[in-house]
Amino acid sequence: MISLKTLAISPDVQLRNLGWDWMLGQDTLPYLSNETVIITPAQADAYYEAANELFEMFVAAGQHVIDENRFAELGIPENLVELIKLSWDDDRHIHLYGRFDLAGGVDGQPVKLIEFNADTATCLPETAVVQYAHLKANGLDESHQFNAVFETLTGQFEELLALNPDLQPTLLLSAMRGFPEDDANVALIGEAAREAGFEQEFDFIDSVEFSAEEGIFWQNPKNGEFEKLDFWFKLVPWETIAEEEPDLTAILTEIVRKRLAVVLNPAYTLLFQSKYMLKILWEMYPDHPLLLETDSQPLAGKACVEKVLFGREGANVRVLNADGSERQAVGGDYGHFPKIYQQYVEFAKDSAGHTYQAGVFYAGEACGLGFRRGELILDNGAGFVGHVVE
Repeated sequence: MISLKTLAISPDVQLRNLGWDWMLGQDTLPYLSNETVIITPAQADAYYEAANELFEMFVAAGQHVIDENRFAELGIPENLVELIKLSWDDDRHIHLYGRFDLAGGVDGQPVKLIEFNADTATCLPETAVVQYAHLKANGLDESHQFNAVFETLTGQFEELLALNPDLQPTLLLSAMRGFPEDDANVALIGEAAREAGFEQEFDFIDSVEFSAEEGIFWQNPKNGEFEKLDFWFKLVPWETIAEEEPDLTAILTEIVRKRLAVVLNPAYTLLFQSKYMLKILWEMYPDHPLLLETDSQPLAGKACVEKVLFGREGANVRVLNADGSERQAVGGDYGHFPKIYQQYVEFAKDSAGHTYQAGVFYAGEACGLGFRRGELILDNGAGFVGHVVE
């Protein structure tokens, strides 16, 4: 059973004191809880070590996929393969950040990888700022939380500047229209970049101009002129760009090849994002204590979870019993993708029967913990619960 602690004072006032008023909109805070998950220092260390080890395993698996040309198995669109290789082979294209979703770790059960949100991970504002503000509002300090997300992200941007001295420190941040939660995540990333020394602008992706000969441009609303920016962060999935905007994919390949811009997260993060990597990892590290058995077919005689290779927020997930019968299923927009089957594992539960999945952010190293709370399948209706280390 998971242990909870109520922190009575909400983080609203503290967020204003920290200067993060923009996070108080109705689209960013409605699903926060005053309850927090109690973890021990040893449990925090275990999450930290697990995420660091898992990232190294993903890098080794990514190299294997490239060496063995297994892109098609991962569902990687063919028009992205060249850009994946270009970014993989150039150490200046660092993986900015991602989030490992993990089972166990707080309920006497071992930490197990559920998946790696490596390309367009969200929950950044809640993890980095809101739960910290909640802690401060209740008289606790940062030693009571495994949370250095903002500082570590800032360090990643400093690293980008150091690795790319030939480029200007200009960053354009983009998301798709109509997703306020994405805007909040992008705003936090922009704050970290600004702290690291970047000049940064925001525009929705449909307003950005791309040129294979000149680079990436933003139209300044003050004077109507187009300005070139040398770094582009997009909270838009790579598989969506490849499938729906093949011309843009080709242009971005040329932009990266010609050193006209650095794109974040790099195209190679789609290797990590594909849930087929869970099968590759099991091939490479069979029975590894952090992994769950995963295959492209249902696991004979074992309860398992059917996932599509590029599903998001619990969509198109089915939980299957050991006899193959369906225990629960969620529909969605990703049913056309191929599927993998991962051994079922129980999430930690509280006394009310809610399930908890740990999320550990990784930005060059493991840097912060938060929890999603929901039911058997955690979907986009799941809440966010902070934590306190005691």
